[in-house]
Amino acid sequence: MVSNQAAMSRVISTASALLIALISAASAQEFKTTSELVLLDVSVKGSKGGFVTNLTKENFQIYENGKLQTITQFGHEDEPITVGLILDDSHSMKSKRVEVIDSALAFIDSSNPKDEIFVTHFNDLVRHGLPVGTDFTDDRNMLRIALSNNPAQGMTALYDGILDGLHQLDLGKHEKKAVILISDGGDNASKHQFKDVLDAVQATRAIIYTVGVFDSEDPDRNPGLLRRLAAISGGVAYLPLNLEELPGICRGIAKDIRNRYSIGYVPVRTNDKSALRNIRVSITGAGDQKYTVHARTSYLLPAQP
Repeated sequence: MVSNQAAMSRVISTASALLIALISAASAQEFKTTSELVLLDVSVKGSKGGFVTNLTKENFQIYENGKLQTITQFGHEDEPITVGLILDDSHSMKSKRVEVIDSALAFIDSSNPKDEIFVTHFNDLVRHGLPVGTDFTDDRNMLRIALSNNPAQGMTALYDGILDGLHQLDLGKHEKKAVILISDGGDNASKHQFKDVLDAVQATRAIIYTVGVFDSEDPDRNPGLLRRLAAISGGVAYLPLNLEELPGICRGIAKDIRNRYSIGYVPVRTNDKSALRNIRVSITGAGDQKYTVHARTSYLLPAQP
């Protein structure tokens, strides 16, 4: 009898250990899958230019490398975000500085009051607008000072400014992140190369909105770069014809951010290597009107250890 009880105890112990192992393996797999969740912030406008805010998960189709994905996360709330204002303060922007600062303030005033915001200036060097020790703030007066405390002079370290801003975004507490870059798109002073910027944009979830401010005879202007950064990240590139358009553009960017859908899916891996994945988002089952969709077009799937 004692022998049978001992044998039964060993069976129960073995079964318990096996169950624990299975649960642990399942948990590990769940963590592995969850950690690779791809989150997209998607803007949808109708044929008349207004934001379309009544779509459901079933109205979206997401393709990665041409294959339809299963949407596992969906939301459409005006959530606070981490956002950076990256401003070109080189000599070529001196005559436009007042309008640039006013438009940045227009963006701030139209944003979610709970957003955490930072300011990055760049000319020959990259400088942070907020006081040392303050990474972000929602204080409008502090942001006004941060926008104005760097003179417009020197050359243009655009790539360095973008990379510094993307690094600053990583320190933010909010899941949704965005950058507003106001520049002529040219670079003549950076330590980094455009490839470094491209790699960083592919690796971040952040949306990048670009606003091209330049004169027609500006030799350093590069609107193509501004368009490319916005397109990859799912943002919008604006190339206004005159400075009077800037405040309206920046208020529109704030509205675009606040009206985006958050959509997530778990990509299917074929190996453990890093790979560039292409994304396409389309609308289905929502009537016959033509929709304009802004969403990230590619991202870098990191290698697994």
